[in-house]
Amino acid sequence: MADPKFTEQLGYLISRANRLIEEDLSKRLGANGITLEQYRVLKSLEEESPLPMGRLAERVLVEPATLTKIIDRMVRETLVFRVPDDKDRRKVRVALSSNGVAMCRQLEGVGDDHEKHVAEAFSADELGDVCRILSDIGI
Repeated sequence: MADPKFTEQLGYLISRANRLIEEDLSKRLGANGITLEQYRVLKSLEEESPLPMGRLAERVLVEPATLTKIIDRMVRETLVFRVPDDKDRRKVRVALSSNGVAMCRQLEGVGDDHEKHVAEAFSADELGDVCRILSDIGI
């Protein structure tokens, strides 16, 4: 059996879908003056705060150096603040500020509307299967 064309390969198709999904969410967030990466920081910290920078970088899907720049900007915008780690003073944790909590509330509908938009491409069973399959990928 011949190899599929490049544009039919699984990695390409996943990347293309991811790009389309991120573009849609970025447009929705832009109206609130928030970038996709900032949104991921806010949502991650909303779930668990404070978080160490390394763990936050993993959750936000960026390199630690990139996260530092994102957090610097978010500190200036008073959305988050840095706190020293109680156990290791060399480490820094990031926490939501009251403005960050308010921004999370403001963005709730944006994330929900985006998820509904993406889900419309699938039946309920398909959506469950896609989420399960992608969650199980441990390459």
